[in-house]
Amino acid sequence: MNLHQLQTIMPAAKRALLFLDPLNAAMAEFSINTPARQAMFLAQVGHESGQLNFLKELASGAAYDTGKLAARLGNTPEADGDGQRYKGRGLIQITGTRNYLLCLMALDIDALSHPEILETPEFACRSAAWFWWNNGLNELADKGDFLTITKRINGGTNGLADREALLGRAKKVLT
Repeated sequence: MNLHQLQTIMPAAKRALLFLDPLNAAMAEFSINTPARQAMFLAQVGHESGQLNFLKELASGAAYDTGKLAARLGNTPEADGDGQRYKGRGLIQITGTRNYLLCLMALDIDALSHPEILETPEFACRSAAWFWWNNGLNELADKGDFLTITKRINGGTNGLADREALLGRAKKVLT
């Protein structure tokens, strides 16, 4: 993918040049290597990050400190502030102690001590591509199952119209 293609897919991406090489490298590393896979990945990344403009969840993360969701994310009441410390970061937001640990073991970086590392272009892209690969989304992209991909990333269909608009532009540009 070149800069013109990325800017066409995500016209609001003010920092497209900064993300171009890390996105290409991450897609290559995690076998996001066909036009269908790339189009679906970029559409999801584009929505989740506000077209590369947000690398950290806007909410405080306090909702992830206690309760069933916190437990599912590996955050414990004993570790005061896990929800805020390990709130969503990256182009596809990695959220919670458990997910940070899994991601960081895969990427060989110490984001448990320095969670903000997922806000850098390289690791924002690599963590998103790792999440995509780890959740079997290449296979779903090969089948054209964009709705299931959206649900795996978002837990529902939040922002589906925007994701589909990004997908439409990505398909035109990449095929």
